[in-house]
Order: sequence, then C-alpha cells, then structure tokens
Amino acid sequence: MEDVEQAARPRASGVAATGRPAQPPSPARGQLAALIAALQRPLASYYLILGITTLLVALGLVMVLSTSSVAQLAQGASPYSGFQHQLVGVLLGLPCMWLAARASPGLFRAAAYPLMFVSIVGLLLVPLIGVKSGGATRYLEIGPIPFQPSELAKLAFLLWGADLLARKETLKQLSDWRHLLIPLLPGAGLLAMLVMLGDDLGTTFVLLVIFLALLWVIGTPVRLYAGLLGMIGLVLLILIVVAGYRFQRLNMFFHPTANPLGQDMQPIQGKWAVGSGGLFGVGLGASRQKWGWVPNDTTDFIFAILGEELGLVGTLCVSLLYGGLAFAGLRIAGRARDTFVRLAAAGATAWIVVQAIVNIGAVLGLLPITGVPLPLVSSGLSSLIVTMVALGMLMSFAKREPGAEEALAAADPGAARRVLSWLGLDRRRE
Repeated sequence: MEDVEQAARPRASGVAATGRPAQPPSPARGQLAALIAALQRPLASYYLILGITTLLVALGLVMVLSTSSVAQLAQGASPYSGFQHQLVGVLLGLPCMWLAARASPGLFRAAAYPLMFVSIVGLLLVPLIGVKSGGATRYLEIGPIPFQPSELAKLAFLLWGADLLARKETLKQLSDWRHLLIPLLPGAGLLAMLVMLGDDLGTTFVLLVIFLALLWVIGTPVRLYAGLLGMIGLVLLILIVVAGYRFQRLNMFFHPTANPLGQDMQPIQGKWAVGSGGLFGVGLGASRQKWGWVPNDTTDFIFAILGEELGLVGTLCVSLLYGGLAFAGLRIAGRARDTFVRLAAAGATAWIVVQAIVNIGAVLGLLPITGVPLPLVSSGLSSLIVTMVALGMLMSFAKREPGAEEALAAADPGAARRVLSWLGLDRRRE
C-alpha cells in the first residue's frame, strides 16, 4: 500500500527517482549530438567537400610559398615564382571546379570517351615531344603552361570505367566475369603501359586503385577480386625490380642504412622535419629542413615541412580533412540512386584519399616512397586542376542526394533577389 502511495505522488521538477537533482546533459554530449545531426542533413556532403577543398587549396598555396621560395632564391630567381605557378593552377582550377559542380551526371558520361581519347593521344605524344623534368619525360608544353597527360588519365579512366560498368549492369551482363573485366581490364592495362612510358609508377598505382575501387563497388566476386589483387601486386613488383632506382627505394624501406646524408637522406630528413615540429610547430615559414635538407619538399615531401612548421596539431588537422573527404565521398556513393554516380563517386574518393594516405605514409616511413603528390597541397598544376575537377564532380553528385535539391531550392533565393538584397532594395510587402 505504501509503495502504491509513493508511486502516485508527483515528483518534484528536476528531481530524479533517487531523490537527487536530475543532471543536465553535458556540453560535450550536446555538441556531439549537434554534429551528428548536422552530418545527417541533405547538403552535408556538398558543404563538406566545398569547405575542405577550400581549406586544403589555401593551405597548399601557403606551403608551396614556404617551401619553394628557398629553391628559387638559390637559383637567383624570384622567391614567389613557385607560389605564382601554384596560384595559376588555382585560378584555372576554380572555374573548372565550378563548372563541374553545376554539370549533370549525363554530361560526365558523355565526356568519358572524349577524355579517354585525349588522354591516350597525350600519353603517346609525351615520349615524342614531351618536356624532360627531374630525369623523366612526363609533360607537354601547352603554350606557357606545362601539362601532364597522366593526371588527366585518372579522371578519364574513372569516368569511362564507371560508364562502362553502369551500362553493363543495365543490360544484366555483370553476372559473367568476362563482361565484368572486358574491356575494363585491357583499358586499365593500356593506360598503365602508356603512363609507364613516362616512368611514372605512382600514377600507375593510382590508376589501379581506381580500377579496384570500381570493381569492388560493382560487386565483383571475392575469388575474382583476390586473383586480381595478386596479379596487380605481381605486376607492380616486376615494375619495381626492373628499375634500379625503384628497387633501391624498396630496399631502403626494408633495410635502411641510417645515413642522413646519403641514399637515405630523403626519408630520414623527412621524418626529422616532422619530429622537430613538436606539438604546434616552429611556425609558418620558419622551417630549417627546407633549406636543402629534404629533397622534393614542394611536391612529394611537402607534408614533412608541413609537420615541421605546423606541428602535430597541423598534421592531425590535415589528416582529418582528408578523412572528411572520405566520409563525404562515401556518403554520396552510398546514397546515390544511379549506378554511374555511385561508381564515379566511390572511384574519385578512393583515388584522392588513397593518394593522400600513400603520400603521408611515405613521409612518416610507414610505406615505401612512390612519388605521388599530396592532393591539393603539393606543387603541381596538372594534379591540382584535375583533382579540383573531380571534387567538383562530387559536389554535383552531392546536390542530387535525396532531399538535397529541395534543400538547395529553399536555401537559394535566386541571383536577382540576392543582388536586390545586397543593394537593400528587397522590400517585401506585408
């Protein structure tokens, strides 16, 4: 009877059943809940890609200015030459990214075969009329601007492979492994061989990553996928062994000689640069290792100088930014209703994120040095422009997620109304 009476009594406001005041939710838990809610919004992927790309491009300009100024001064040139070259890439890449973000998936599918043709022709022209740089011929001179066809080949193969597999799925042909691999596998092999004419194993590796990502997303049987992995691993091993300098790099990775001024100079000095940054770094522009101690510090090893100048906090922030790109890209692929969009989004995400992981892993000594640049940060006009186009494509796909078009229509008042609002003339009658 007493228990019934106690249960029937009204509880005081803010008092728990134990008689203690109810604890308000912690601020950290509330912030986490707000973050999760924000990431579940229809346009979360779109704004993540836009914001992260902006941050990485701005960081790249700063780091290229910091690292390239030393080499330019040593050559008697302007310390801003490298920065100006990277700025040209940004100014060319921004309108390309904007156009890609406004394009439809059908336009990307239509561009797949022309881009493949242009890439193949460009790769064939490189050994004939290409410009030699760093001991290898990989560039074509297009007016005053050097361009690397192997970078365009990444985007071309991604679009071509995604369109090819999407068509085959529509025709119900992917249950046969021959339709799954042909002509996708020969196409990947052809591009890889043409890229290797320029002695570019890093780009070849990225092409194979795109190939594997497309097959994984389309649902390749495990046995077939494992066989392809073994075959690709064997081919890459052969390509490493037949080239003396590549085999030397692999041998240094497994058997380092600990000579910071000899053949191990780049990996050792790179790790010293990262380690000397401490928690918050020595400050932007204050790196000591960039003064001739870290080879290729504006391209392959720019992350080492970034770690020295921005410290552990800076490297973790950059890593989180690439993690955000991975989340956004995979979210787009997972929510896509169209097979082509799903394949292209997953392939572009794998390309950019795996390339970043390989670059960072090489600097930290966790992976062998492959020579791939850090996306959007390393110096390189061709890589920067093509990567920005791929991210613009992801933004286009993000605008077609469920609920995204409605959210955009509600958020965008239109160009005319925006202009009137800026001028203070948008007076709505009550």
